[in-house]
Amino acid sequence: MNMRLITSFAMALLIVVLAATLQAKNVDLATVPDRDTVQLTIYNSEDITLVRETRKVSFNQGGNPLQFSWANTLIDPTSVQLRFLTQPDKLEVLDTTFPHDKPQMLYWNVQSEIDGEATIEITYFTSGIRWSADYVLVADQEETQVGFEGFVRVFNDSGEEYENAQVRLVVGKINLVEKIAQLARVPITAVAEMEEATKARLQLQATRRFFDAPASGPVAADASSPTPKDVIKEGLSEYFIYTIEGTETIANGWSKRMRSLKPVEVPLKIQYRYREAEYGQQLVRMYLMRNDNASKLGTTPLPDGTVRVFRDNGRDGLSFLVAQPINYIAIGDKIELHLGPDPEVMFELIKLKVWRDNIWMQVKGTNLYRRVDQPDVEIEVRSSVVGWSDRTIFAQRVRNYSAKPIDLEVRRSFDGHAVFRSLLTTAEYDFRTVQYTAVVPPGEQSDLLYELLVHQGRNAKQNNLTIEKAEITP
Repeated sequence: MNMRLITSFAMALLIVVLAATLQAKNVDLATVPDRDTVQLTIYNSEDITLVRETRKVSFNQGGNPLQFSWANTLIDPTSVQLRFLTQPDKLEVLDTTFPHDKPQMLYWNVQSEIDGEATIEITYFTSGIRWSADYVLVADQEETQVGFEGFVRVFNDSGEEYENAQVRLVVGKINLVEKIAQLARVPITAVAEMEEATKARLQLQATRRFFDAPASGPVAADASSPTPKDVIKEGLSEYFIYTIEGTETIANGWSKRMRSLKPVEVPLKIQYRYREAEYGQQLVRMYLMRNDNASKLGTTPLPDGTVRVFRDNGRDGLSFLVAQPINYIAIGDKIELHLGPDPEVMFELIKLKVWRDNIWMQVKGTNLYRRVDQPDVEIEVRSSVVGWSDRTIFAQRVRNYSAKPIDLEVRRSFDGHAVFRSLLTTAEYDFRTVQYTAVVPPGEQSDLLYELLVHQGRNAKQNNLTIEKAEITP
């Protein structure tokens, strides 16, 4: 009985000692408290988000270990930094420790000269957060202007939930050496073994521009207010930052849609285009706008996104016209939306006349060339054609069955030594492409005439297109 009691007492004493040992391992260790504020600056192209967090921490005079964990997230451990926003002259980070037995955690050893509270800022990069833009355009019934508004949707797959976060969206190009998604997956043992110069270089290159950017725009006091939120837009060299007014909770595994551009009425121009290289062999209808001040836009570039276009049908409803992706649109650039063929406009190219002239022939056995239209010169039976010119007269026929005049723009490309002759309003688009324009009245047919002259064989002297003014008679 006594032996069993002694054994039980020894086992209990061993458990107490082990528990005391485990507690001693975390003695004086303070886990970083919950966030007071958080800001997300999201940059899509490199899958990178800069996170700024502020927290209030109570320090004791002397050494204060702080623990920060990124378990089950895509936070880049090499980018985590600590800064003191208050009492910076009384607080100092002595070193940063990455414990081998806790591979997704670090300790900051902070030396404090005070007993009291201070506000700290923690910044780091994470991946897994992205955003996309979409635009809704509603044309009026006469198609003279469109209501233009923009939205962004933020997707969070970073493994971390960000409550009441201020959201900033980066539009433009920033050059980075490493993607954060790659750095986030580097084993902590490898991070610890990286040379200090290498770590410093990567962090400097990745953070320089973000840390130099303005910290934030105004923050709404009540994020649930029904008042539409403003978008603060800051231009920074070759990129822009959109700051969504107020705060949003960006839950992990969820997405949230927010307004990025308040509705504005933008002037609209309609043009009918034929560009085989871009739209195939069809005449398409285009909505044309411009990202400039005159259009009540133009304060910032428009990021890549999807445009959905509707039209007022005059019956208290909307007709859906098209959904189309757009690429980045710089300030001052055109916004061009392709609506497809118009069933009220017929477009066809008709050959009216074809012939060949300026024919040169080579007499066999000699280098003598003779024109076939010179009857006083004998030509041997055995000869070959070495040069000629092909001529074709075309009618670009356009039938406009709509109730409004249409602006037409046509681009056609020709190979070889070609000459384009017409009285149309023409311009040379490039060395082998001609562009001509016209206005076709409502309910009418127009035959736009031109002659194409193509030099062949020894008649061809160059490989480009020239334009000549000439009246064409079919």
